[in-house]
Amino acid sequence: MIRGFFRFIGLLLLAGGFIFLVYDGARFVADQSLRFTRFGQFWNDINQASQQAFRTWVEGHAPWLWGWVVRVVLDQPVFAVLGVIGLVLMILFRPRKPLIGYSRD
Repeated sequence: MIRGFFRFIGLLLLAGGFIFLVYDGARFVADQSLRFTRFGQFWNDINQASQQAFRTWVEGHAPWLWGWVVRVVLDQPVFAVLGVIGLVLMILFRPRKPLIGYSRD
């Protein structure tokens, strides 16, 4: 049951990534300039206080992690971040392969 839940969350993240890909593509067609929505900008638009709290938490536990990992992820396009996280969840929680000659009863 938990496997299905995480696969569903992965599917929703993949759908969200696709929506942002279409959104950025439509903006490109309208403006004739290629600009992707950055993940940090999107998170800031959703809830600025949570992003700041996450930054203070990360800098309190591992200051090097903010500069080397988190800032790199926050500068990536939203569709790429959501798509990669969704794919990882879908792969990690995929159904088991059936055993040949054995039953799982």
